[in-house]
Amino acid sequence: MAPSKRPRSVKSQFLSPLLPALRALCELLKKSHKQGMIIGGVASSLLGQPRLTADIDATVMIDDKDVDQFLIQASAEGLSPRRTRSAEFMRQSAMLLLQHDASGVPIDINQGRLPFEQLAAGKAKTKRHGGISIPMPTPEDLIVMKAVAHRPKDLEDIRGIVASQARLDIPHIKKHVQDFGRALDMPELWKDISQLFKKRVAREGKGRRGKRVR
Repeated sequence: MAPSKRPRSVKSQFLSPLLPALRALCELLKKSHKQGMIIGGVASSLLGQPRLTADIDATVMIDDKDVDQFLIQASAEGLSPRRTRSAEFMRQSAMLLLQHDASGVPIDINQGRLPFEQLAAGKAKTKRHGGISIPMPTPEDLIVMKAVAHRPKDLEDIRGIVASQARLDIPHIKKHVQDFGRALDMPELWKDISQLFKKRVAREGKGRRGKRVR
């Protein structure tokens, strides 16, 4: 059975309200020369099944010393802080909360301090949508992030990505999810999503006997 895909027009319908803010954020990443990637519901909609989302999430490699300059550059792209003392808040929490001035769309930027986040950002690939070049994680790395977040909507997003992607490096996903599970003392991180991959392997194995499913 081939992976299911929805028409591009459906994805455009879901993401259309976010496009001006998304364009501004991608321009900020480009002009600031910061390595980063769009994650969250936007990435899930483009790599998996489209769904409604009211905000934009991103992981960006920003050194503490560069936060103030990054905020100045964000302002030039029409992105303003959603709270006072934003630079100090980011240095303490690793989160920068912005808003697109013209549309009011919230943008949550994670500083990207974890080795896995840095690894994922280094492998990010650009995807075109709505005339915008959007840096996004690989489907495998997005699944890992969603498994760690582990909310019901994250698990549903994983289901959509698994259904939509023709090839997945399942050992890569398993390794990193299990690593996070041990670090967080949450072995259920892998257990709760492993059945999705077992079903995929069994389904594809019928037509690819003798071939390794990635």
